[in-house]
Amino acid sequence: QVQLVESGGGLVQAGGSLRLSCVATGRTFANYDMGWFRQAPGKEREFVASITWTGGGTVADSVKGRFTISRDNPKNTVYLQMNSLKPEDTAVYYCARKRAGAVVVWTNYDYWGQGTQVTVSS
Repeated sequence: QVQLVESGGGLVQAGGSLRLSCVATGRTFANYDMGWFRQAPGKEREFVASITWTGGGTVADSVKGRFTISRDNPKNTVYLQMNSLKPEDTAVYYCARKRAGAVVVWTNYDYWGQGTQVTVSS
């Protein structure tokens, strides 16, 4: 059984920074690609970033240049560094383990964390 636990969310002013963490249980963390998604009220779940098991990152155009994804396999942890935050980044952020397929499709992920709220005030 895999469990993912996110942390690091909170309230921040526009232009500020947050770093989200996602700790995974299980000994096979290093073998899987991981991703971050977000969902704002009334909106669909949106791809934010993903990272391959070898450390190659991909970020959505909406956050490119502001967000960075990374991982520490010995610590079973994936991070999302978020800089220059905007009010439109406000959402619940989820980390997930990718099973197979395209990184931007949320149904390709099989395990999800409970989410962490990020609120950016203007």
